[in-house]
Amino acid sequence: MPEENEELRKKQIRAVGGRRPVYHLFQLPSPVRRIFDKFPLKTYPANDLPRRSPPIGHFDTLHIFTTQEGALQHAPSFNPACLKWQAYLKFSGIEFKTISSNNHASPTGILPFLTPKSFSPSASSSQPISSNKILKWVSSRSDTVPERVSGMRYEAYRSLIDHRIRRAWLLTLYLDERNSEVVAKQLYIYPTSSNAIVQLSLYHQLKQAARDELLKTASYIREDEVYLEADNAFAAISTLLGDDVYFFGNDRPSLFDANIFAYTHLLLDESLNWQETRLADSLNKKENLVQHRQRILTGYFDRHNAL
Repeated sequence: MPEENEELRKKQIRAVGGRRPVYHLFQLPSPVRRIFDKFPLKTYPANDLPRRSPPIGHFDTLHIFTTQEGALQHAPSFNPACLKWQAYLKFSGIEFKTISSNNHASPTGILPFLTPKSFSPSASSSQPISSNKILKWVSSRSDTVPERVSGMRYEAYRSLIDHRIRRAWLLTLYLDERNSEVVAKQLYIYPTSSNAIVQLSLYHQLKQAARDELLKTASYIREDEVYLEADNAFAAISTLLGDDVYFFGNDRPSLFDANIFAYTHLLLDESLNWQETRLADSLNKKENLVQHRQRILTGYFDRHNAL
């Protein structure tokens, strides 16, 4: 054996013109290479994606706050920001799947975000679409985009939702102890981690974030005032709807309809097990808003409309 190795070494030196061969850093030594020549490594195919993963090339995918079961059933998200765009995509006639996600999975740190369908796993066209770009993306993709409403009147009513109603939502979900213990923890805390310390930390972070948001427009939080402003906002929006089917006289729901539905549906959703119902009680007095919520829920979110 030593004689064979020496002879092999001399042949290698002669093959490179009398100079000792230079081995690549990752080149296998000859004895090891001979072993692998006799027993080659076998490369197995990649595992299939989990069954709950959306099939590549078939549907656009909206990443939202929801449960695994809710994602499979295309059920409404339990988060207003996510539900708004989930509803709007349905209004626009775009076929899409929903997937349970969280802020840590989002490229921008905020849900929702959308991944367009692609025909290969490495397609560059599958760059995620953040929530502030979904409206533009829908306009470029759908031939049945709901009619856009704009102008000062529209902005004034939209502000009532984005500020007065949203402030009351933050108060009732995160800062009311009865709801925060039963509803917020079930939706946002327990699914995130089973570690008690992590759960406690996340719980305090959510409450503090809600408190900070409410203190942006006031030196301290006046609960009665926040709820009164929300009640007045619901009254104004109810007057705006009147006897119409959808807002601003449209024959189809628009982004404004999606925006108000994102709150009215969740406040009236008994499955969330609300403990403090002051905000929901205020909404229940506006019969046309209750009917508007049910109309969208039945028309766009029942199981027959799920993909």
